[in-house]
Amino acid sequence: MTTVSAHGIRLSYSGTVVLDNVDLDLHGGVLTALIGPNGAGKSTLFSVLAGDVQPERGRVMLDERPVSSFSPKELARRRSVLPQDHAVRFSYSVTEIVRLARLSYPPDHERDEQIVSSAIETVEMSHMTNRDVQTLSGGEMGRTAFARVLAQTTPIVLLDEPTAALDLRHQEAVLRQARQLRDEGACVIVVLHDLNLAAAYADRVVLMEQGRIVADGSPRDVLTVDTIQRVYRQPVLVTEHPTRGCPLIVPIDDPRADPPAAAARSPHAHLKEGPAQ
Repeated sequence: MTTVSAHGIRLSYSGTVVLDNVDLDLHGGVLTALIGPNGAGKSTLFSVLAGDVQPERGRVMLDERPVSSFSPKELARRRSVLPQDHAVRFSYSVTEIVRLARLSYPPDHERDEQIVSSAIETVEMSHMTNRDVQTLSGGEMGRTAFARVLAQTTPIVLLDEPTAALDLRHQEAVLRQARQLRDEGACVIVVLHDLNLAAAYADRVVLMEQGRIVADGSPRDVLTVDTIQRVYRQPVLVTEHPTRGCPLIVPIDDPRADPPAAAARSPHAHLKEGPAQ
C-alpha cells in the first residue's frame, strides 16, 4: 500500500528551481534512502514529504489524503520527523524532550511513561534522563531527538541525516532501529550522505541530482560505478561487502588530477615553502 506519495512537485527559491517535477510513491514496510550530492534537493523533498514545506506545484498525499488537510495533531500521529537541527533553546531534561512526543495522544500516564522510557533506553540515554539537553554533546542530542521520534509511535518516520553527529557505533544502532521500524510495517524515509550506510540498510535508494530523481531502485541497481561517478563526480570502486552482501563503495584517486598544480593553487601552499631568502 502506498503510504506517502508526491506527484509533480516543483519548488523554487529566489528564482532557483530546487525541486523539478518530482514523482515518488513510498510504502509501508520499506526503508527508503534519499541520497545525492550537496544541493541535490534531498532535504527540501524531505520537508515537502513531511508537510512542513508547501510546493509551488504538485501535491503530497498521506494515505490518499492531501497532507495539507491534516491538522497539526493529526499529522503528529501519522508521521514523525527528525530534522537536521536538533537544537533546543530551553532547559529541558532528556526525559522532558522525549515526553513531548506523546502530546498529540490522549493522556495515558502509565503507557506514555513506558513508551518514553523504552525509547530512551533504546538510544542508550537512560543514564542521562535528568540531564539538561543544553549540556549534551551533538551526538547525545541527536540520540535524544531520535528517542523522541521513537516515542511518537507513528506509521511514517522521516529521518534527515540521523547519523550526522553520531560515532560509528551509534550510526549503526540508529539505522538498525530504523530497519526494525520497517520490519514492524512503518514507512521509513532517511536522508543519508554516507553511501555505504544506504547500501547496507536501505531497501530502496532514491538518487537526486539538481532537484530531480535520476535513479530509483535497490542499492545494487542504483549504487553503480557509472551512476556514482556521473552524479558525484568522484571516481569510485564498487565491490562486495565482505559480510553484509551489499555493495561497498570505495573512493579512489582521480587519475586526471594534477596534484602539483592543485597544491600550487592551495592558499596554504606557502606553508610548505622554506623561509624567504
